[in-house]
Amino acid sequence: MLAKVTRRRCAVSGAVGLALLGAGLPAVAADGSGPDLSRFYGQKIKWSKCVGMEAPKDLQCGKVTVPLDYAKPHAGSLDLALARYRSTAKHKRGSVLINFGGPGGAGVPALAGAGDDFMGLTDEYDVVSFDPRGVGRSSPVSCGAGTDEALAATDDETAVAQNPRAVLGRLREAAAECAKHSGPVLRHIGTVNVSRDLDIMRQALGDKKLNYLGFSYGSRLGAVYATQFPKKVGRLVLDGVDTLTEPLSEQGVAGAAGQQTALEDFVDWCVKDVACPFGTDARSAREQVLRLVASLDEDPVPTDFGPDFTGQDLVGAISQALYSADLWPSLERALAELVEDGDTTGVLSFASGGSGVLTRAQTRPPSDDPTHAPLVDAEDVPLDNLPAALMAVNCADDPDRPGADRITADLTRLRAAYEQASPVFGRYRLTEYLMCFGRPKGTDFIREKVRDVPTSKILLVGTRGDPATPYRWTVETAKRLGDSAVVLDNKGEGHTGYGSSKCVHRKVDDFLLYGSLPPNGSSCGAEHDE
Repeated sequence: MLAKVTRRRCAVSGAVGLALLGAGLPAVAADGSGPDLSRFYGQKIKWSKCVGMEAPKDLQCGKVTVPLDYAKPHAGSLDLALARYRSTAKHKRGSVLINFGGPGGAGVPALAGAGDDFMGLTDEYDVVSFDPRGVGRSSPVSCGAGTDEALAATDDETAVAQNPRAVLGRLREAAAECAKHSGPVLRHIGTVNVSRDLDIMRQALGDKKLNYLGFSYGSRLGAVYATQFPKKVGRLVLDGVDTLTEPLSEQGVAGAAGQQTALEDFVDWCVKDVACPFGTDARSAREQVLRLVASLDEDPVPTDFGPDFTGQDLVGAISQALYSADLWPSLERALAELVEDGDTTGVLSFASGGSGVLTRAQTRPPSDDPTHAPLVDAEDVPLDNLPAALMAVNCADDPDRPGADRITADLTRLRAAYEQASPVFGRYRLTEYLMCFGRPKGTDFIREKVRDVPTSKILLVGTRGDPATPYRWTVETAKRLGDSAVVLDNKGEGHTGYGSSKCVHRKVDDFLLYGSLPPNGSSCGAEHDE
């Protein structure tokens, strides 16, 4: 679930450096038996002008190197892309790291686009974001044609009903396509590893403790970090709180229903505008959206960037654009260009997480060291990186891996449940869930270990009308975290609160800047900012 936090610019729906200190994850385990990570904890960042992307002049870019496999740190490494806005303070507090969500959201372009929202934090901090492993320029994963193959498999209603094992066979082939196009990082993707990367960033940034603002999926990452490194937690904020316990099958139904509600809200807004490509009647407009998706699935539109643009590509693009009402005018224009001119440029920009229209072909720059994966160029990030990374991380984080017999028995029921939740997004979300079939079993760390975290206070922001992360997930996660959790109830609409509510924005900044926490259970009223 990729957060769209900016009120003024489009963020992605989607960042080291001092000598080794005595803080953070030890270079070796306390008993001396663990792997030696000292070379990763002793880095120095080289900040420079951001190249190869549209970025504000005051945004700086850099990189940090992390082990591919933390159990075998000398077996390979990869670079992670970073970006920062420097603090304006003479004596800054340190850095605050931001994760914009996803999973699969690239933080560097998101920070470039949404920087205005975080300028208040530069009074005390360097504001830093990053492309997590497998995302953006940081060894991006891709499924090639695998996602399209999986969608095609689940679209065959007769096969689903009469020969579900054949469908599972095609899903297994799709998973193999993802492994083929993604490289070795796919086996080491997931939040547990990203959290360890986060601690290397913290140390390299020179911070004794992590100050952090995580949106949507970023809340899952923050909770995992607090569990792995409880003594290194500084001021942590989790906005748009993810679930830590629900299986992917249930998350998908909830997500489809939330996105359907957001789409209906968008349509209600669109038909009041003369530029709406679906006319002036809301019911007719909703039917036109369904027909547009179906027609593109039957007759895809050619593009200049690889495979043709399908109805399910459109569904993925719309899902990213619906996370914030601030993006509705851009979505309206993109849909009008598609409907009236067959121009996919606008919708493709949403499909790629707002980072531009890129190629689906997976290309990697040459390296003098075959065990090291450097940053890729921005133009070499696959177009399907966001959905491919989302599926990869969610599968890696989920321990449930139903076998063929279980899925065969449940497939017809699951399809009906997803389509009932959303006639537009149901099939797409079901495919995201089924794409875990044929992949290795995920970790049980999040479900089993993230509970009663013995750390300093963590601020959780839940929005009542959030279409992607239901408010009940905030309550459930707060109970899991225990006494450290402080809940702020945002009685508003939209995904996350920081970018849409002045009250939430102020209270989050007060905590990050001054350590001032609102009382547990306090609220921000609904706002309707112009």
